[in-house]
Amino acid sequence: MQSNKHYVLFLLIFLVGAFSSKAQEQKVVPLSVTAVQDTIVAPLFLAPLGQDNILLDSVATDSLNKKKPLLLDKITYKAKDYVRLSQKENKIYLYNEAEIYYQDTELKAGVITMDYVKNEVYAGRLKDSLGNYTQLPYFKQGGSVVIPDSIRFNFDTQKAIIWNSRTEQQAAAGALGSDSMKVYAEKTKKENDSVYFLSEAKLTTATDTIDPDYYIRIKKAKFVPKKKVIAGFSSIYIEDVPTPIFMPFAYFPLTVGRAAGILMPAFGNDPNTGYFLQDMGYYVPLGDYADVTFSGDFYTNGSWGMRAASIYTKRYKYRGNINFRYENQVRSQKGFSDYSLSKNYNIQISHSQDPKASPNSRFSASVNLGSSEFYRNSLQQRNLPNTQNNTLSSSISYSKTFPAYPSVNMSLTATHSQLTSPTATADNPDNITMSLPTLQTSMERIFPFAKRDGIKKGFIQNINFQYDLNAQNRLTTNDQDFLTSRMFNNARVGARHRIPISTNFKIAKYFSVSTSANYEDIWTLETFDKRFDAETNTTVRDTISGFDRFNQYNFSASIGTTLYGTFDFGEDKKIQAIRHVMRPSISYGYAPSFDQYYDQYIDGNGEVVQFTRFEGTLNGVPRLGRSNSLSFSLANVLEAKVSDKDSTKLEAKKVPLLSNLNISSAYNLESDSLRLSPLSINGGTNILDNKMSINFSANLDPYAIDNNGMRINTLNANNGGSLFRLTRANANITYSISSDMFGKDKDEEEEEEEENPFDYVAQSGGRTDDLFGRADSFSDNPMDNNKDDSDIENPKYGTKIPWNFRLAYSAGYSNSARQNTFGNNALMFSGDIELSPRWKVGGSSGYDFQNSGFTLTQLRFERNLGSFNMRFNWTPFGQYKRWFFFIGIDASILSDLKWENRSQPVRN
Repeated sequence: MQSNKHYVLFLLIFLVGAFSSKAQEQKVVPLSVTAVQDTIVAPLFLAPLGQDNILLDSVATDSLNKKKPLLLDKITYKAKDYVRLSQKENKIYLYNEAEIYYQDTELKAGVITMDYVKNEVYAGRLKDSLGNYTQLPYFKQGGSVVIPDSIRFNFDTQKAIIWNSRTEQQAAAGALGSDSMKVYAEKTKKENDSVYFLSEAKLTTATDTIDPDYYIRIKKAKFVPKKKVIAGFSSIYIEDVPTPIFMPFAYFPLTVGRAAGILMPAFGNDPNTGYFLQDMGYYVPLGDYADVTFSGDFYTNGSWGMRAASIYTKRYKYRGNINFRYENQVRSQKGFSDYSLSKNYNIQISHSQDPKASPNSRFSASVNLGSSEFYRNSLQQRNLPNTQNNTLSSSISYSKTFPAYPSVNMSLTATHSQLTSPTATADNPDNITMSLPTLQTSMERIFPFAKRDGIKKGFIQNINFQYDLNAQNRLTTNDQDFLTSRMFNNARVGARHRIPISTNFKIAKYFSVSTSANYEDIWTLETFDKRFDAETNTTVRDTISGFDRFNQYNFSASIGTTLYGTFDFGEDKKIQAIRHVMRPSISYGYAPSFDQYYDQYIDGNGEVVQFTRFEGTLNGVPRLGRSNSLSFSLANVLEAKVSDKDSTKLEAKKVPLLSNLNISSAYNLESDSLRLSPLSINGGTNILDNKMSINFSANLDPYAIDNNGMRINTLNANNGGSLFRLTRANANITYSISSDMFGKDKDEEEEEEEENPFDYVAQSGGRTDDLFGRADSFSDNPMDNNKDDSDIENPKYGTKIPWNFRLAYSAGYSNSARQNTFGNNALMFSGDIELSPRWKVGGSSGYDFQNSGFTLTQLRFERNLGSFNMRFNWTPFGQYKRWFFFIGIDASILSDLKWENRSQPVRN
């Protein structure tokens, strides 16, 4: 009777497992009364290709030979067509969309076979009616994903064998796609959870995982997911064609996120410097908020360079970077007449503080200083555009606000300005000006006769005053003395206290009147005395150390109004109306003479020479002579009301004709001659839907000049000339246009601008308009490395060819003494054109009409080869004549697989 009960129980269990076809989660159940429950785990690997639904011979198992359970959690599984349990074979079969889940492991395949005695799992594909394989196994364990053809895994030993596996390793946290490594292997052996051995493997970063355009073939390798691949003999294949590029062994880092590592150099040959290695270095991450990169250049003629760069950032706190570059450049050989040795350096620091970090204080820095000839003599391609910059400037500042009434703002700033052009440094040997530091303090405006929160009306209530202080230590030096103790020899220290008092009111509702008085107190720590030495027959200047001061003050008043004029042409006209806005104003200024601060001495000719001891101090000298003048100005704005091309829009649009046109002059009431000041005119406008910007200025002198070019007290009109004499004129025109401006309405353009607010990022401190060339370095990532591959495979344009064009014209005319010359007269232009989704050409150049020659000219050619990027940059002539060629892999994880060749300019 007892045995019959066992038989019935066994029969029920068998029927449940054999005939269950529900596609739902199942729990593994005991197979006999005496057997211990065994469960199956799904691993990460494949079964042999073509053996997708194979049944292996089962091993007879004695139910009394119990095994200690190794599983730590329940296994759940399901399949679409059926789930079949075989008591005879000790296996469970899952068919069509089979799935197994265990802890953080997930296995999906067309067919899955579980051996619950051996604790093994087999997964494979399904073949459809056309003979095509579908439902490839998908294995996910933690963050690792493998897609094989078939897999076999043992849960007891944690080992597996995989055939035709495919996995993708992130190059950086969260970065998948073209910048991640894809690993293929015909046969893979899993040794444990973190080590795999590959046979006949392929590594690539191509987006096409089925037929990559290139790959690195590896016969044998050790693969540690998210860490590294250590390979034996490796060779590169392009379009399945082997290349002569091979490596006897290779190491591929796959670390997720930032990791320390070697930066591979670029190599080449130059007739002036010999063979070289450029940008060889090492990268080191410093915690979660900073990193540092060390790199260097080495040349066989003895030249060398070194660089250190660090980027740091902390969200909601600050961000910045520090760059230091040094080059030791050797020309020719010792003993030759053209031998030279130059040591150039450049320091760049940038720091910005998040406003939310400290609302009442702020620290910022923007530093760019170094040798004046650093950019001109640098051997690095990235510095080419900066050869056209004539100045280097820096500023480091800390500001603090004390919000209690009356609030006070204080700032401490160190500044630096340096001339770099050869002509500028020749004309001014002391080409570096610095302030170390400048203290600026200002107090908010106080209205003593009005309530703080009330409305201020009339002359009395609008009376207000402020206080500000400017104190600084300014010095001038040159490249030789810079950063030495000699740079402080010409230091000047001084302070200027200023208290402005002003008020304003209206007359007859249409005229605004303002009056002001300004008091200044100037302090200095040294003054200079002058005397004539009869023995040496020279004027001697003595420095007097110690505190000294002088004060001065002035008064001013002005009255102005605003006039509007509209010319209507009718709403049925193209130009419906023109509106003219004028803002005339007249000002009066008076300042007394402070001749009490002046002394005199008698020179060798017996003449009296007047001087002040404050001559040569930081804040200038006291005013000598009374100032009493009238000045007037007229500001104009001219705009048109134009019918919109879109008939659905009811409102006409406003088009600026002149954004501003300002005219000003002055009349000196104290002068006995030449009382009229030259008429100053400046203006600007934007036309062609703001594609072209025009700015201009000019000076018109009402007085004539003599034969020596000196102004005389005779009006030019009375001297047989015109009413005014043009003495100076400047004009600047910029124009920018691209294919994006055509074929799109304004709403589409605004939407694209919101999606892509930054279309171009300046590199290495170069100009954003690339009129002086683009600061590319072939050691950096390709120019368009951030372009989405979908833009290439599925371009948004059909027969249209994307392009852009930029133009800038600058002219300066001078004729103050009948010289009739142009100080500058140059046209600069640049542009790019995409001949196809993968071909892009561009260039930049200009023509200097004054010197009758072309400016820095650069031609650029770029070809996107899928996973590769090919570029050729060429400067065909001039002082910086050179060319560069580069071909390399786009993905940063294999960016060191590249080839480049370059020339270097012949330097004097």
